[in-house]
Amino acid sequence: MNPADVNLYLVGFMGTGKTTVGRAVAQRMGFQVLDSDHEIERQQRKTIPEIFAQDGEPAFRALERDFIERGHPAQRTLVACGGGLVVQPGMLALLKTKGVVVCLHASLETILARTARQRNRPLLEVANPEERIRTLYAAREPIYKVSGTVILTDGRPLSDIAAHVLRAWRRDAADFARAHP
Repeated sequence: MNPADVNLYLVGFMGTGKTTVGRAVAQRMGFQVLDSDHEIERQQRKTIPEIFAQDGEPAFRALERDFIERGHPAQRTLVACGGGLVVQPGMLALLKTKGVVVCLHASLETILARTARQRNRPLLEVANPEERIRTLYAAREPIYKVSGTVILTDGRPLSDIAAHVLRAWRRDAADFARAHP
């Protein structure tokens, strides 16, 4: 495989900038950009909150796995992954068979500020969303930190973050292409 064709998967907690950074990076790469949550909503003709309410979180996680296994192109695609996708058992290993994984990271304070007014996050539809974020963040952070190159997004211009992601992808794509001829 040509390193220039290796897919890029952006993972990280909600509010770290995966979708925004993904668009900027994909434009520079000439890649198609897909947001796993948006693609699942499109395919199911339901919003994520509707899927959670009607079918439950396990059904949604199965849809995520199916999307990663066979729901997107195998090359020249950047996938902005939903925040919980990579923490599901076996998903990080699966992603690493598909391309390069880069983790976007932000401080808890930044995440709280970025998610405060968002309504399309079923895991935050609880009495105390801030406490829910703190609990999820603590549980998921160890997995994010070992998922791939970790890039901090707090207080940095989008152009700097995108350039850093591109450098990490170029470096790791060469290794991926050698391992997957």
